[in-house]
Amino acid sequence: MLWAGRFVLRRAALLLPLLLIVAFITFILVRLGGQDPTAMLAGPTATAGEMARMRSDLGLDQPLIVQFGLWLVRVLHGDLGQSWVTGQPVLTELLGRVVPTLELLLLGVALGAAIGLPAGLFSAFHRGGTLDRVVRVASLFGFSIPTYFLGLAMLLIFFYLLNWAPPGMGRISLMLSPPPTITGSYALDALLTGNWEAAQSAVAQLVLPVICVAIVAAAPIIKQVRAIVVDVLGADHIRYAHAQGLRPQLIRRIALRSAAAPITTFIGTELTGLVGTTALIEYVFAWGGIGQYGLNAIIKGDFAVVQGYVLLLALFSTLVLLFVDLIVLAMEPRARSTA
Repeated sequence: MLWAGRFVLRRAALLLPLLLIVAFITFILVRLGGQDPTAMLAGPTATAGEMARMRSDLGLDQPLIVQFGLWLVRVLHGDLGQSWVTGQPVLTELLGRVVPTLELLLLGVALGAAIGLPAGLFSAFHRGGTLDRVVRVASLFGFSIPTYFLGLAMLLIFFYLLNWAPPGMGRISLMLSPPPTITGSYALDALLTGNWEAAQSAVAQLVLPVICVAIVAAAPIIKQVRAIVVDVLGADHIRYAHAQGLRPQLIRRIALRSAAAPITTFIGTELTGLVGTTALIEYVFAWGGIGQYGLNAIIKGDFAVVQGYVLLLALFSTLVLLFVDLIVLAMEPRARSTA
């Protein structure tokens, strides 16, 4: 396992400069966006003097490089600042919303992969056929439909018209109290405490947003899995296997072995890329995760929250890609010499 340790250390050495660059770019962009949060915080009746005092209290009257330096010093001490809207520590509010987002994201991507992997493999192994064309056309649905519209359409159909699903108003029915916090997931916490009514409500609230994430995730997985496997089936070692007269089932197993690493890499990158998509779905369903929190901060110009939100997403993406690379290296021993 020495190769894994060396690989993690090299990646860790790159992590800090990467996060620093992301933090600096985010810091500059949110301040050059033309949005002045003091107007919203002070209210419409605030005088010019009150606005100036508020800008001074928030440190917005300092040069940008000075503001960034002061913020960076606080971050290095584990302080992401306070939300200008709620007055609460940003780190505390972000950490309190991580589990709901991960719950939605991981379940949605897992369901999307459970649909996309077999569909993409079937399409690749039967390329050119009628079902291949049906699968490819169906995958276009996930690409073409806007995420925000998808969430609203699901609510319209399954809640308003069919009455099969609860309203998209949070992670549990408004008529029930959330279970005691153990893991942060209402469904798991309700099950662990034996609150079956709350567990049923939490699972019911999960269904529609998870399906929305799964639809968006399945489409690119189908497309990329098909493309990867088709490319592998045209490789020299697969043609050689055909020439040797190997059974089709064995040839497919060889092709799947060759395609496993690139498919795993793609699903890992898809997981990081869907964080933004999940934020829109959270907003539609009032999910209360970090995605909805970050979008609200962007809309309201809450700079401290936006900076913490982006920094947390960058850290999450880096850790996910590190984990995926370790899996790929475990699957492909020949790549360890360059790791």
